[in-house]
Amino acid sequence: MEITFPGGLAVEARHESFSILTDQPEGNGGGNSAPSPFVLFLGSIGTCAGFFALRFCQQRQINTTGLKLSLEHERDEENHRLASIRITVTLPEDFPAKYRDAILKAIDQCAVKRAILDPPQFETRVV
Repeated sequence: MEITFPGGLAVEARHESFSILTDQPEGNGGGNSAPSPFVLFLGSIGTCAGFFALRFCQQRQINTTGLKLSLEHERDEENHRLASIRITVTLPEDFPAKYRDAILKAIDQCAVKRAILDPPQFETRVV
């Protein structure tokens, strides 16, 4: 993945044929032309969890009409950090009751969430 700086406070990540653009809100001096990196971070968690919910249903041929996830977070303003994340799953009306606990376990397999719970080592260097 290569990170470049197209102008202003925008930052772009390129991976294979994909490009992900971020910017800062106007209140932080940015152009608000794209989501902030933190919003993409939260989106990464939500979309990963959503993928596992979707695959759970698809593998069991469960109708996914009405299936959705919402993500809420709380910040610890004193320590300037993320304090908690809550993922709420809205199940389809006809979702089988016998799978309610199982879909939560499937969502917990999200690789992004697992990377946070067991964080990797980070190394930053100058070349």
